[in-house]
Amino acid sequence: MNTRVGTIGNASPLVADAHPMTDPFGRAVTYLRVSVTDRCDFRCTYCMAENMTFLPKKDLLTLEELDRLCSAFIAKGVKKIRLTGGEPLVRKNIMYLVRRLGEKIGSGLDELTLTTNGSQLSRHADELYDCGVRRINVSLDTLDPDKFRKITRWGDFAKVMEGIDAAQKAGLKIKLNAVALKDFNDAEIPELLRFAHGRGMDLTVIETMPMGEIEEDRTGQYLPLSKLRADLEQQFTLTDIDYQTGGPARYVRVEETGGRLGFITPMTHNFCESCNRVRLTCTGTLYMCLGQNDAADLRAALRATEDDALLHAAIDEAITRKPKGHDFIIDRTHNRPAVARHMSVTGG
Repeated sequence: MNTRVGTIGNASPLVADAHPMTDPFGRAVTYLRVSVTDRCDFRCTYCMAENMTFLPKKDLLTLEELDRLCSAFIAKGVKKIRLTGGEPLVRKNIMYLVRRLGEKIGSGLDELTLTTNGSQLSRHADELYDCGVRRINVSLDTLDPDKFRKITRWGDFAKVMEGIDAAQKAGLKIKLNAVALKDFNDAEIPELLRFAHGRGMDLTVIETMPMGEIEEDRTGQYLPLSKLRADLEQQFTLTDIDYQTGGPARYVRVEETGGRLGFITPMTHNFCESCNRVRLTCTGTLYMCLGQNDAADLRAALRATEDDALLHAAIDEAITRKPKGHDFIIDRTHNRPAVARHMSVTGG
């Protein structure tokens, strides 16, 4: 049996599993997204209802348990971990987990990153960098403060800009994520692109996805990125490139700015054929696909024994059920969410 041992700071050594995770379609699972909380200090209209019912805090795994789960996945071949939410930086004492995971970089883990709305970045940017985080995604759908308040309901645009400033000053590389919304920000994408590239940031645009009940009509929000790309090509030269970050975006170089623009297209051109990701929730539920309901309860195995053999077996069993792809549809005859859970549960 071939195993590899890596020491993590003062922690116990991680023993690499001799059988890394490969799903039924031959895809190696090397990327774990961890939703550390379903709570958020925004209420973005395409993501959640304004009056959300969040999980009771007693149902959440402790940060120590999340660390142990992440360690198990690293031992089984995960090279990249992204912390998500909700808004990950609103989780109490979240920097404990960030620091623990950061200690594993170079000992099985290649990269630790996170996706944030930017509201808490001014407080945490320096410590994130100190913990080994080198790049982050910041969600930003508009540069208009009034429209920003409308789309986020509770968000403060100035605070997010302050967070972006702090993150760049700390040395964090930023990619902006913008959900493309018909008749809301479609005309603003060129301005967002110039803003991002002018500050050395990549921009990725994302199609809205049918997850969870919201007050808005998703058929009215949905903007195919094929149309957005065609519109952008009226004023920019877009050249397809092979650049990848391990996620689902397909990138182009914008010749006029020299920057990169990514397209995430779960609706018009799904990215499932190369999917290397699974998603862990703050309750210990593992979703093998963002757009499917099948899930595995890892909390029971985690708490049954301090030995990780049962946990590893539960992970192995779950990976055998990873589907080929999702079944997202948005049209007038499918105006219900493809899955009932909100995006904040599994973290996008």
